[in-house]
Amino acid sequence: MPAPERTTTEQVVAAARALVEAGGTDALTMQAVAARVGVRAPSLYKRVSSREHLLGLVVDGAVRELAAVLDDAAAREPDPRRRIVTLADALRQHAHAHPRLFGLLFAPPSAGTPPPRATPTRDALEAASDAVVRTCAELVGPDHALDAARTVTAWAYGFLTMELSGAFQLGGDPAGAFLYGAEAVARAVATLGR
Repeated sequence: MPAPERTTTEQVVAAARALVEAGGTDALTMQAVAARVGVRAPSLYKRVSSREHLLGLVVDGAVRELAAVLDDAAAREPDPRRRIVTLADALRQHAHAHPRLFGLLFAPPSAGTPPPRATPTRDALEAASDAVVRTCAELVGPDHALDAARTVTAWAYGFLTMELSGAFQLGGDPAGAFLYGAEAVARAVATLGR
């Protein structure tokens, strides 16, 4: 009779995610994951092929979680221009709740090309982009929806990266500035659709 399974892939990924959220990618070691799930490190290789594979599963799961957050936010706002602001606010809240994951989701590869499993799957990326692309399509039409969505995303990423790193040193209210910027971007995108 085979020995009972001591851990699942889901538990391994959850442990890896907790390590990344607490200490960044440097904290993600196979030994640390093994300790969290109560197995020896070599046992993890029954579930994942490498640290990069495991990190890819963490990223993929985080992208899918963000997709669900954005879909929920989009469903709450019928007006597409206001929906851009709602989506931006949902992204900001998620980024503040998970700053290390936010940095990991949007960060470029650190050195060279990442292993194929260290990036989210295309369907996860499409799911995370869907609410913004659909909203932009309502505002500017299908031909420029992706362009508009990239503009919205790039603005939000830039702002949030600066905010989370403490780069806003001149005082004021970053939350208010974010809302102001989201409304300005939404207005600009809506104007392009006319």
